[in-house]
Formats: sequence, C-alpha cells, structure tokens
Amino acid sequence: MRCRFTGSSIDSVRENHRRFRITYYNKSMRTKKSGKPVSASHVQMTEIVLPSHTNQIGTIFGGQIMAWIDVAAAISATRHARAICVTASIDALHFVAPARLGNAICLFASVNYTHRTSMEVGVHVESEDGLSGTRAHIATAYLTFVALDAAGKPREVPPVIPETKEEKRRFEEAKLRRGARLALKTRLQNQPR
Repeated sequence: MRCRFTGSSIDSVRENHRRFRITYYNKSMRTKKSGKPVSASHVQMTEIVLPSHTNQIGTIFGGQIMAWIDVAAAISATRHARAICVTASIDALHFVAPARLGNAICLFASVNYTHRTSMEVGVHVESEDGLSGTRAHIATAYLTFVALDAAGKPREVPPVIPETKEEKRRFEEAKLRRGARLALKTRLQNQPR
C-alpha cells in the first residue's frame, strides 16, 4: 500500500500512519496460517524424587508421576490453545520402569492431535540418575484436554500442524486412539442396562 500524506500538520501525518498500520495489520491477518506447529506446544519439565514421593521400597508413587504428567500436559495444551484447558481424560498411562529416590524425572509433552475443542497431549517420562547421567524411559501417557472460554464453555482450538516424521506418526496414532475411544463410548452407551 502506498502511504499518501494529505496535509502538512503532524496530526494528519499521524492519522495516515495509523490508517497504514491498520490496513497492513488486517492484510497480514488474512494471510496468517490458521494452525500451530507441534513445536509451539513443547514442554520439558524436570522434578526430583524426594522422600515424600516414595513408597516403602524407595520407588516413586505412581500417583506422583500422574500428577506431574497432568501438569506438563496442561502447560502444553494451554500453550497450544492460549486458553484455560482442563483435563477431560487420561486415555492411557503405561508405567514401564520404576524411578528411585534421588532420580530426576524428565517429562516431555506436546500436542499430538486436535479436534474442534479438544486436544490429545502425549507425555514421555524418563528418569535420570544424577550421578551417572543414565536415563531410562519409565512412563508414557496420552491425555485429552478441552479448551474453555471466559464463561467456562468449550471453545475451538487451532489445528495442530505436524511437521516432522515423528510428529506425523504421533498425529496419525492419536487419530486412531480418538476413533477407538469414540467406538468404545458408543458400545458402552448401547449396552442394555
């Protein structure tokens, strides 16, 4: 757009500048990509296993891992939606190895898939021995979050854009999990009571 100055006063220069900024802003909004890349929702969180987190054999309570998973996933969903997000469900949580007192727990979360108002967030959890630096995969979880508006009602979320081969694989797997959840819900609702 060509900016044309119509007057010689500073006020007319300001007005023309304001009109130019508004026009430029409106044009740029129309060409903006509608979705967000998975990388915009990445979260890396680290906690340490303290005595209050362990059971009688010195390994961490599963519930403590679940709480940290929920926090990491909520931050990821909020980053993607830029709205208040609440946990709707934990689709799957698999503990594959224990973590011990003194280990660092590293959680990696990102949005895998979005639907209209909901998002699947995947969380990968590792334990790290602080002395040796050895890491081990200890849990994986898939959570569904719903974004809320100011009135507490579900609101639309931007679509997620998987860019890497790994993100595309997780996106496709998340679609399958969503389909399985909906099929199970339908079967359970149609069963005689």
